[in-house]
Amino acid sequence: MKNAAVGQHLLSGALSGFGGAILLQPLDLLKTRIQQGDSALNAGNTTIIWRTTRDIIRNEGIKGLWTGTSATLVRNVPGVALYFTSLTYLRSIMAKSPYFAAHQPHSRDSSKTVLPKLSSQGNLIAGATARVGVGLILNPFSILKARFESELHAYRSLSGSLLSIARMGPSELMRGFVASSLRDAPYAGLFVVIYESIKRETTYFIPTAYAVGIHSFSAASAGAVATMATHPFDVIKTKMQVRSEDKYRGFTTTVIRIFKQRGAAGFFDGASLRMSRKILSSAIGWAVFEGMLLFMQT
Repeated sequence: MKNAAVGQHLLSGALSGFGGAILLQPLDLLKTRIQQGDSALNAGNTTIIWRTTRDIIRNEGIKGLWTGTSATLVRNVPGVALYFTSLTYLRSIMAKSPYFAAHQPHSRDSSKTVLPKLSSQGNLIAGATARVGVGLILNPFSILKARFESELHAYRSLSGSLLSIARMGPSELMRGFVASSLRDAPYAGLFVVIYESIKRETTYFIPTAYAVGIHSFSAASAGAVATMATHPFDVIKTKMQVRSEDKYRGFTTTVIRIFKQRGAAGFFDGASLRMSRKILSSAIGWAVFEGMLLFMQT
């Protein structure tokens, strides 16, 4: 990738991350609040979401639904920019290899995208590698984001909170990274495979469709499937990053604790909220990202 192309990818990714963070923060907040607790959730899913929303609005007002937005922006804007850029860079390198290059791609697909094309296994590896790599770099900010969304931590400033976490040592800065990786690697790998497949087939069979519609539909569909396949690890990650007790410090002990308290259902707390957020953020994010690249390169 040339320097100009890197700049275009970073800008497109940053705009994508910014839009998703601002519009969808309430869904992230509600998911974190629901996942952080210990007690059994006896009410129905809709009732729990409504009750949590009502409590936030009653205690903090409507603006309370956007609690933690600043931390989300600090995590997601550079995170999405780095992810999209590193993903494209990896794909451009892997596309030169006969092991990963796409075989007999539909020729009509080229007018709807400017991204390198890979085989399914190539997309799987590229997506997983890029996502885990960015997750490693930004894990401290993921912890910061989760704790700002939770009412269990009385953080007042981003810099002060990050310093507070850093003072606790490297293990605290990397807390929840294993669970995050087990969630992000299969999520990103599956997402890119499904996204590219749906985009390719939709473009082939409906060549007159608008690019933004194809990108949004493909991303939303891929996001839905990948989210449900990896949600249990999201619950484990949130517990480890938000709760400070020793029982939530290790991956295995956290898994055992969740299962003892909630059973298998506990690993799907907040699934509908994360599903909604991922579908919308994927549709917005990839449409903005690919749309901006198409615009800047034409």
